[in-house]
Amino acid sequence: MIKMKKVEKESEGCGGGERKAQKDQSWIPKMIKKRVCTNFVEDSCSSNGALCQCGGARDLHASITADDHVVGQWDSALHTSDYPTDAFGQLEFVGAGRRHCPFLRLSCDTPPDNVYSLMTSQWGLPVPNLVVSMVGGEEKEMAKPWVREVIRQGLVHAAQSTGAWIMTSGLKEGVSRCVGEAVRHHCAMASSLSQAKVIAVGVAPWGLIYQRQQLVNPQGSFPARYYVHNMPNGSSCLDNNHQAFLLVDDGSVGYRGSETSFRANLEDFISHQRTGIWGSGSIEIPVLCVLIAGDSTMLERVDLSLKNSTPWLVLAGSGSAADLIAGILKDLSAPLSPPVSPTLPTDSEESSKSSSIELRDRVTEKIKKHFPSETELDKLVDQALSIYHNRDLITIFHGDEDGSDDFDTIILKALVRAAKRDSNDASEYTEELKLAVAWNRVDIAKTELFNGDVHWKYEDLEESMTDALVNNKPDFVRLFVESGLNILAYLTYHRLESLYSSLSDCDLVSSFLQRRLQERVGLAASQTRLTPQPDDNSSFKSQATNLTTPSAARDLTMYEVSRVLSEIMEDVCQPFYYTTLGLDHRVNSRKAMKHVNKLLLSESTYRRQRCTSPWISLFIWAVLQNRREMSLYFWKMTGESVLSALAGCKILRELSKLETETETKLSMKELAQTFENLAHDVFSECYQSNEKRSFKLLIRQSPIWGGATCLQMATAADARLFFSHDGVQTLLSEIWWGDMDSNTEVWKLVFSFFLPPFIYTKLINFKVEEKDEKAEDFGQGKEFDSTDGAETADMMNMDEDVEECNALRGKPKALKVIAKKRPFIFHRWRQFWFAPVTSFLGNVLMYFLFLFLFAYVLLIDFKPPPPDGPAPLELVLYFWVFTLVCEEIRQSFFVGSTTLIQRMKVYIQDIWNKCDITALGLFVLGLLCRMFPWTYNFGRAVMCVDYTVFTLRLIHIFAVHKQLGPKIIIVGKMVKDVFFFLFFLGVWLMAYGVANQALLYSYDSRPGWVVRRVFYRPYMHIYGQIPLDEIDADKRHDKRCTDNVTLIHEGAEPCPDSDANWLVLILLSVYLLVTNILLVNLLIAMFSYTFNKVQERSDVYWKFQRYNLIVEYHSRPCLAPPFIIISHLHIFIKRVIQRLPSVKSQHFMLDLTSKETSLLNTWELSLKENLLSTEGKKQRESDTERLKRTSTKVDSVLKQMVEIRDHDRRLRKLESEVEYCSTALSWIVEALSQSDLVKQTRPPPLPSKGIASKRPTFSR
Repeated sequence: MIKMKKVEKESEGCGGGERKAQKDQSWIPKMIKKRVCTNFVEDSCSSNGALCQCGGARDLHASITADDHVVGQWDSALHTSDYPTDAFGQLEFVGAGRRHCPFLRLSCDTPPDNVYSLMTSQWGLPVPNLVVSMVGGEEKEMAKPWVREVIRQGLVHAAQSTGAWIMTSGLKEGVSRCVGEAVRHHCAMASSLSQAKVIAVGVAPWGLIYQRQQLVNPQGSFPARYYVHNMPNGSSCLDNNHQAFLLVDDGSVGYRGSETSFRANLEDFISHQRTGIWGSGSIEIPVLCVLIAGDSTMLERVDLSLKNSTPWLVLAGSGSAADLIAGILKDLSAPLSPPVSPTLPTDSEESSKSSSIELRDRVTEKIKKHFPSETELDKLVDQALSIYHNRDLITIFHGDEDGSDDFDTIILKALVRAAKRDSNDASEYTEELKLAVAWNRVDIAKTELFNGDVHWKYEDLEESMTDALVNNKPDFVRLFVESGLNILAYLTYHRLESLYSSLSDCDLVSSFLQRRLQERVGLAASQTRLTPQPDDNSSFKSQATNLTTPSAARDLTMYEVSRVLSEIMEDVCQPFYYTTLGLDHRVNSRKAMKHVNKLLLSESTYRRQRCTSPWISLFIWAVLQNRREMSLYFWKMTGESVLSALAGCKILRELSKLETETETKLSMKELAQTFENLAHDVFSECYQSNEKRSFKLLIRQSPIWGGATCLQMATAADARLFFSHDGVQTLLSEIWWGDMDSNTEVWKLVFSFFLPPFIYTKLINFKVEEKDEKAEDFGQGKEFDSTDGAETADMMNMDEDVEECNALRGKPKALKVIAKKRPFIFHRWRQFWFAPVTSFLGNVLMYFLFLFLFAYVLLIDFKPPPPDGPAPLELVLYFWVFTLVCEEIRQSFFVGSTTLIQRMKVYIQDIWNKCDITALGLFVLGLLCRMFPWTYNFGRAVMCVDYTVFTLRLIHIFAVHKQLGPKIIIVGKMVKDVFFFLFFLGVWLMAYGVANQALLYSYDSRPGWVVRRVFYRPYMHIYGQIPLDEIDADKRHDKRCTDNVTLIHEGAEPCPDSDANWLVLILLSVYLLVTNILLVNLLIAMFSYTFNKVQERSDVYWKFQRYNLIVEYHSRPCLAPPFIIISHLHIFIKRVIQRLPSVKSQHFMLDLTSKETSLLNTWELSLKENLLSTEGKKQRESDTERLKRTSTKVDSVLKQMVEIRDHDRRLRKLESEVEYCSTALSWIVEALSQSDLVKQTRPPPLPSKGIASKRPTFSR
C-alpha cells in the first residue's frame, strides 16, 4: 500500500498564522523599495516657498537644491531615492467587518514580475483568466446611473463567470467606489459555495491616500488598522471592498497619476502569462482596459497601453475622454477626401498631406469641444491621432443602446478583435473559442461558436480540448466531443503522459508519481551515469524533451502511472499499460524500470500510438484527481459500465484512506458511493432485462481492466450495496448449490452425505443438463441475439462454429474430452460432492467431529510424555491437524494468479485466517512441549487454550446463515466497543485499586498479592463480590491475621488497616457508582448503537460476508479433513504433473471470445443509456429543475419587457419628432401659400384629420 507523506499546510488563522505570515514576508523590504523625495525643488505656486514640487514640506527633505531657478520641473527619477519599503502586510478596515486584505507600498519602477509572483504565490490570489482594468472616472462626482448599472450587472457578473481580476485605483471615489460596491453586493448575494470569487485589486497612488501613516511599519503590519469611518469629505481613502492593494510610490504627495506607468507595465506583464493551472492554458491571460469618462490626462494613459497592444473598451456617453475617443473613431472612420489616381504621385502626396492636415484640424476641433480649457492642444492632438491609428484595439460600448446583460459577450468580442489583429495565422473563431474555454463560458461557446454556422476541424479543437481537460472544464469536453472531436485520434500515449504530467504538486497522486519517477531516474543514473537535473522534483511539469537524448529518461511515462495504479488496485487486476510498454506482467519492478529506460533512449514509438481504450484511460485519469463531473462524464462514455464504476469506487476508497485533508477525504468517499450506486443501478437494469446475460456480466474477465471481473472488483472496493443486489445473490446461490436445485432441504443433504447411494435417487433434484458440452458452447451465441436481430446472431453463431472447430482441430486432446461423456454414476457423484454446499456441510460435520476428538483427548486420553504416550487417538488428532496445515498452505501459496507475496498478503488480511494461524501455531507449540517431561504441564495448558481458539473458529461457519450471519457481525463490532470500555474501566480500576491497597495493606509488599488486590479484586467488585469483612472495619469478625511483616511474607494473612476506613468506604462508593452505573450504561448504549446501526443494514452486511464464504468453500477440495489429504494429492497430480486447468474457476471467471465480449458490451451500453435517459427525465421533472426553468423564463420575460419599454420609449421619441416635422411642414406650406414666391397652380393638399386637429397657429 502506498504511504503518504504528510504535508504541512500553512495556517490561515490568527495568532500563529499571523506570525507565520510575518516570517514568510520578511524578505519583502529587501526586494521591494519605496520612493522618497530627497531634493527640495521649490514650488513657486506655494506660499513662502514652504512646499516642494513633489507636494512635501521643506523639513521632510534631506537636501535643498542650491539654484532653485535652474531646476524648473520636479522629476521623480532625478529627485527621489530608493529605500526599503516600510508598509506591507495585512490591512484591517476597522469597523468594516471584513477580512484582512494584503497591501504593499512599492516604487513606481518595481519590476512587475516580482509583484505578480507576490500576488499569486504569497497572497494566494487565484491566477486570473482575465484582467479588466478600470481607467478614468476618478473624479469626486459619482458615475452616471447607467454606468453604475453596467458595472454592477455586467462587469461584476462577467468577472465572476470568467474568473477575472478587476483592477481599479482602489480609492473610495468615482468608478473605484462603484466597483467596490458592486463587488460587495455580489458577495452578499452569491452563494458561499461559489468557486469563482470576484477579485478587485486596487492600484492606488501612495501620496494621495488619506492617513497613510497608519500603514507604516518597517517590520510589516499584521494587521495594520485602518479607520474608514468619520473620514472628512473630499479625502482619498482606500475602499474596503477590494481584496488587495498595491500602493505605488513615486515620491510625490497629493498628486494623481503616479501609478499610471507601473499599472501599464503590470498589465503588459500579465498579458504575457498563460492561463490555467501552472500556466497550462492554451492562451495568454487577456487584459482589457475599460475607459469610463476621464479627463485629458487619460489620453496619455490610453496611448501608452495601446502601444503595448492592450485592447480597450470605451464606454461612450460616460464622460469627456470616453466621449472624445468614441467621437473620433465614429466621425473619422469615413474617408476625408475622394480617392485620387495612383498615376499622379505628386497629386497623391499633396492629397495625403492635405488629408492629414484636415484630420488634425477635425481632431483639434473635437478636443476643444470636450476640453475647452486645455492649453497643450498639440500634445493632446498627437495622442488622439496615435489612438486613432490603433483603433483596431478599441471597441466602443454604447451604454444607452446596449444592455448590461451581455457585457461579458462584449468583452469577449473586444478581446477577440485584438487577438485577431495580433494573430495572423489563427482565425477569429479559434481565438474566441480559446477565450471561452479560459473563462469556462460554455454558454457563449454554444450560442456564438457551435450553433451550426462554423465548421470546426480537428486541428482547431485539439489544443482547446487539452486546455479543458487539464483545467477541469467538463462542459467543454462534452461540447467538443459532441461537435465531432475524435477521441481515438486525440488521445495518444504521449498526450496521456502529458495529462498526468500536468497534475498539481499538491495532488496526492502527483506525489506518488514523483516518487516512482525518482526511483526510475535514480536507476537510470546509476547505470548510465545520468546526472539528475536540479529540479527533478518538478521535472515532469515541463514538456517532453527530445526522446533521442538521455534526458528523455527523466520524463514521466506510462510505467509510473502503471506502478501507481497497481499499488492502488493491489492484486485485483494485472498491471495497466504493460503491453504497451512491451512488459510482461510477471516481471519484477527493477527489470521493468531497466526496460523502460532502454525504451526511452530509443525512438519510443509507443508514444505515437493511440490509446486502445481512450475513455477508460481518461476515466482513470479523472478519478485519480477526484474530479467529479469529469469522471462521471467519462464513465458515461466508457464501455463495461458496471466494472468501470466499481473500479472507480475502488480507486477512490483507497485514495481516501491515504488523504489527510478531511474535506477531500469526504468528497472522495461521496464520489466512491456515487459510483457504487451507478454500478448497482446499471446491473439492476441488466438483471431485469436478461438474467443469464447479467450473470456473465458479473464473472466475465475484462482485458481492459487487467482480467478482473465485476465480483472481484466489488470485493476489493468493499461494495456491499452492489453485493446486496438480488442478481448477485442469485448467481452466488447457483454457484453455492452447484448442479443441485437451490430449494433442496438441508436434511436431505445430511441424509445423502451419510448415505451416498441416495444421491442416485430422486431425493435430491438436480438441474436439467444440456445435451452435451459442445452444443452448450456453440449455443452461447444465441444468448446475445436480442441487440442486433436474428441475422447478426446467425452470423455470429456461424463464426463461432468456425472458431470452435479450428480450436478443436489444433487440440485433439480437448476433442477427446468433449467427445467423451462420463457415465451417469460418476457424473452424478461429481455433481453432488463437488458442490460448494456439500463441501461446506462436510467441513462443518467433520469439524464438530474434530472438536469432539480434541476434547476427548484433553479430558480423558491425554497420556504422559513418551514412551508412555501419546495415545492412538491423540496420534489421529495430530494427523488431522496436519491435514489442516496442508489446507492452509494450499490457501496461502496456491490460490490465486498473482505473485506469491500478494497471495500471502491477501491471505493474512482475513481475520479468520489469522485465527487459523494462531490455532495451528498454539497446537504445534503445545505438541512440542508435551513431548518432554519438564514442559508437559505447560504443553497441556497451551493445548487447552488452543482448544478454545479452535472452538471460536466455529463462529465463521455460521456466517452462511441469514439470521446468525448479521449477529456475528454485530458481535465483532461490539468487541471493538468493549476495548474502548476497557480503556475507561482500566483508568478507574487502577485509580481505585492503588488507593485501596495503599490504605488497607500499606505494609504488604508481596508483588503477587499487590497485583491481585490492585486489579483483580476491584474488577470483581463490579460483579458484586465485595469482601466487606476486609473493607468495612465495623463488619470485621474475629479472624486470625497479623501485622508482622515477616509472618506476612511467610504466608500469614495480613490485617487490614482501620485508620482511614471512612476514606476507603467513600472510594468504594464512588468506584461502584462510576463503574456499575456510568460505565456499564455507557457500554450498553454503545452496544445499542452498534446493534441498531448494523441491524438496519444487516441484510447488506450478511450478503457481502456470504460471498467470501462461498468463494472460500468453492475453492476448497470436496473432501473435508482429514480425508482432504486425498484431494490434495489429486490436485497435485492434475495441476502440477498433468497441468490441467481447473473447471471450477470458470464459475467465478469466464473468458469470452471477442465477439461475445463486443455484443455483451453493446447490450450493457444500451441498458446504461436507457437508465441515464430515465434518470435524466426524472431530474428534468423534479421541482428543482422546474424552478430553474421557471426562473429562466421569468428572466427572459423581464428582459423582453425591458426591450419593450425601450422600444416604447423610442417610438414615443420618434412620434414626437414626426409630430414636430409635421407641424413644421404645415407651417412652411401655410407660409408659402400666403407669399408670392410660389405661384399656386392648384390648392395645397388637405392635411389628415389627426394633423389638422393638432395644427398650431403661427403669428407672423
